[in-house]
Order: sequence, then C-alpha cells, then structure tokens
Amino acid sequence: MDDFWSGVGVDLHLEPDVAAGRRAGLERALRDAVREGRLAPGTRLPATRRLAAELGISRGTAKGAYDQLVAEGYLTARQGAGTEVAPLPAVFPETPGQAARARAPRLDLRPGSPDVGAFPAAAWLRALRRAITTAPSSAYGYGDPRGRIELRTALSGYLGRARGVIAPPERIVITSGYVQGLALLTRVLGGGAVVAMEDPGLPFHRDVVRRAGGTVVPLPVDERGARAAELAATGAGAAVVTPAHQYPTGVTLHPRRRRALTDWARAHGALVVEDDYDGEFRYDRQPVGALQGMAPGQVAYLGTASKTLGPALRLGWMVLPPHLVDAVTDAKLHSDHHTEVVGQLALAEMITGHAYDRHVRACRLRYRRRRDQLLARLGTSRNVRGIAAGLHALVEVTDETGAVARAGALGLEVGRLCDHWHAPGADRPQGLVVGYGTPREGAYPEALEMLGRVLEGA
Repeated sequence: MDDFWSGVGVDLHLEPDVAAGRRAGLERALRDAVREGRLAPGTRLPATRRLAAELGISRGTAKGAYDQLVAEGYLTARQGAGTEVAPLPAVFPETPGQAARARAPRLDLRPGSPDVGAFPAAAWLRALRRAITTAPSSAYGYGDPRGRIELRTALSGYLGRARGVIAPPERIVITSGYVQGLALLTRVLGGGAVVAMEDPGLPFHRDVVRRAGGTVVPLPVDERGARAAELAATGAGAAVVTPAHQYPTGVTLHPRRRRALTDWARAHGALVVEDDYDGEFRYDRQPVGALQGMAPGQVAYLGTASKTLGPALRLGWMVLPPHLVDAVTDAKLHSDHHTEVVGQLALAEMITGHAYDRHVRACRLRYRRRRDQLLARLGTSRNVRGIAAGLHALVEVTDETGAVARAGALGLEVGRLCDHWHAPGADRPQGLVVGYGTPREGAYPEALEMLGRVLEGA
C-alpha cells in the first residue's frame, strides 16, 4: 500500500506497512501518527466508508482498524460524533524551564511589557483593511530587506516630530524587534567586537550581543545615567545605552554625558546604539529628544512598537548612520530576507492617519495614572527611583530576596534588581523592578495592594 494523502474532509498522511497486511498496516500507521503527535488529540478522522473508498480497501478493514485503536485508547468513537484522536499524555513532557515559562503568575508586576489588553484592535483592524485594500499585488512578494517604503516614509515623519530623530527613509531598516536589530548591528561590527553595555542593564540583551559574536564590557550607571567618561578605558568600539529612560534604574542621561558620549564616538570612530524602548512615555514634561539628533553619523537609533502597541506584532526599526546602511541591509537580507509586510502596511496606515498618535496619548494617560497610583500606595515610606516616565519603577528595599519570597507566596511576580548587574556583589544596591504597565486594567489595583503588603512586611 503506497503512502497516501486522504482528501476526505482532512488531509491525512500515513505510511502503512504493506508487509504487515492491510488492516495491521493501517493500524500501525495510525498508531504511530498518534504517538508522534502528527495526529493531535481531538483530530476528527474520516468516516470508515470514505476512508475505505480513498484507500481502495473494504469498509470492514477500515472499521476493524478503528475499532482496534479505540480498544487500545488511541481513538474515541461516539454515536453520531464520528471517530477522533483521544487525549494522551505527552510523549515528551515539558522540561522544568519550559513549564515555568508557560505558567503565568496570578498577579504580574514584572517589567518589560505594556498592558496588552489595551491593544487598539478596532483601529488596527481599520488600518489593516485600508492597507490590504490599497496595497499593490507586489506587496505580497519578496521585498526590500529594509522594509516597505510606506512604513519607512511614515516613520521618517513620525520619528522626526515625536522623537527628534533625523530619519531619511533610505536610512531606516525595519526589523522584527529590538533584539534582531541589536544582533544585526553586532554582526556588522565584526567578530570579537567589544560592546559596552549599561550596568545594571537587561541581561538578555547582553546574551544577544554575545551570541552574535560580540564581547560585552560593563558601563557603570549612576544617578546621571551611563558614565560616558569611562568608555575610553574599556576599549569598546560600540556602546549600547538607554538615554531617555535608563533600564532598570529609571534615570535619564544628563546633558553633559550625552555630549561626552557623542564626543567619544566621534573621537574613536565608535558607534552608539540608542535603545529608545519607551521614549514616548514621559509624564511630568515633554519627552527628552533622542540622542540620535545630536550625532546622526555616530548613533544607530532603535525603536519598536512593542511598548506602544504590543510585542506580538514583531515590528521594530533602526535609523542608521549612512556608512552602516548597506552592511546592515545585507545582514538583514541573509537573516530573514525581510520582515513580514502586512503588519508594516497597517502600521504605516495608523501613523499617517494619526491613529497611532491618538493611541500613544491614551496610553500615556493610562500609565501616568498607574504610576501615580503606585506612588500613592507606597507613600513616603519607600524610595521610588527614576523619572516620571516609562512602564516601570525601581523601588529600593533592604532585603530583596525576602521581598521577592513574600511576593511569590502571595502569587505576585516582580522583577529583581540583582538580576540586572553584570556581576553579583554584596555591596550592590537592592531593589524591586516593578512593571506597572504589565497588568490588565482590572488586575492592577489588586496587584498594587499585594505589592504594598509585601513592602510593609520588609
């Protein structure tokens, strides 16, 4: 019996063993497909009459194979409901790490995510419809590795007026997010490139640089941001910084250090990578303009829609110095050819129609209110560090380990400052990194109350 694809309601690929006989071969092929997960639990199988006609066997043979697998527990059959694959325990159970990642905490104040429940579904759907209706047929083919010109043109205008970025469309490359942009830049800098990264900073980003072939050295951060004067001693050829709102301390880079950073880049032919991950969200004044506007020839500006819309869209952008455009474009081409197009077109529609601006303004009000609620709940008993901006706050504590343990006992997850240092040390400041953007609107008051109880027990 040859391999076959069944066209009787579902595509069903089986490899029956001819030597075993018609019924035994069909039984074995079905059993193996269920065991290996190629037939998932709940999959409805073809009726025996139709399967028999498809395979050129008798209905009795097909029914006998089904009956045998029902008896063994691989299939279930109910009168009038047909035959389905039975639920079975996983052959390859999840590892502890996979299981931990899959479990969502009951109350989540971890940093790094916006309130995804606030995704502007109606505005996105309208933009998507307009984009699909007006897009040329060529949009659905392979395209420019830099991304669709519609989005690059829209971003050129938006970044210029909202963030002070000098962003000609030809110097913009669309990515699937910040991580891809950082990895591409590291590869373009060459194997063994020394990259200075803020300390404390996000450890995952350090891993991205290392996996892309770079060597990471720490760049200390204090109350004025990254200590740019120390860069010359590191031997770094690039520095990754968060000038508008340092992660995780929440400070903004002092004007003198902004100048020192760009002066260092010019003097050493180095590159500054500006991570503007939440630059739109400043609550006490106008947002500080991007560093890139001071030195567009030395700064690679990276932004995303992850904090404004949602990380699931996988849309980010780089505004590159002229001398890096071709090399990064080539690296992008050989990475994934180009970022998916339909989302690019929809985002371009949202930006040009100003729906994106309206959404950002609404989010700014929501997150400002949440930060105010956080400060009101903690009162003056806690030192909340950082400017009034972004989606997280750093709350100083004297016993970080104890606070995290108490939070876990109440079903509350928070970030730990100790996870962000390049190297652990007993003399390091301690704190909780609280992501007040993460919870859904209805869950935030309870999460805030739990946090207050945790800190009151410190």
